[in-house]
Amino acid sequence: MIKSLSSLLLLALLLLAGAPAPAADRPWAIDEVMGRADAPITIIEYASLTCVHCAKFTVDTLPDLKKNWIDTGKAKLIMRDFPWDPMAQAAAMIAHCSGERYFVFIDTFYHSQENWLRSAQPLESLKKIARLGGMGPEEADKCLQDRVLLNEIMARKEDGEKIYGVDSTPTFIINGKAVSGEKDYDSFAKLLAEQKK
Repeated sequence: MIKSLSSLLLLALLLLAGAPAPAADRPWAIDEVMGRADAPITIIEYASLTCVHCAKFTVDTLPDLKKNWIDTGKAKLIMRDFPWDPMAQAAAMIAHCSGERYFVFIDTFYHSQENWLRSAQPLESLKKIARLGGMGPEEADKCLQDRVLLNEIMARKEDGEKIYGVDSTPTFIINGKAVSGEKDYDSFAKLLAEQKK
């Protein structure tokens, strides 16, 4: 009995030694960060620009979160696209191609989501919004043909699935811990306050 138990333990140790370590998160060149780099709390938001709940979070919760946590240096937000469909991919690509206006584009896309997403020609509606933001039609078309950018967006999405088990949007990673679903400000602030304990 003792011999077989020790054999089982040895086998278990050998299996564990050969098991691959869980994947670690890493910064991506396309990560867009809101807030100070040295903020003690890191919030990663996985979101799709065609997700109604993501839009509600951005419109209703993010302004207070920005004012009370991000602008004060207590937290930073890293936005990561998790597109569910081609329109979400297109909107994410246009936002990335806008450069320093990234968060302005994201905010505008979410605030006008119902209009552009439900229009007869959603892609053309997106391009019109981009034009208002200073991105001409040729620049938008060139952006939408950027396979390197699209591949990076999709690879980062796949990483979110593997590392954090992201399978819905919005999903927030708060200092490494995944929290799914749209949250109002009070609920979100409570989650952040728990990080300070």
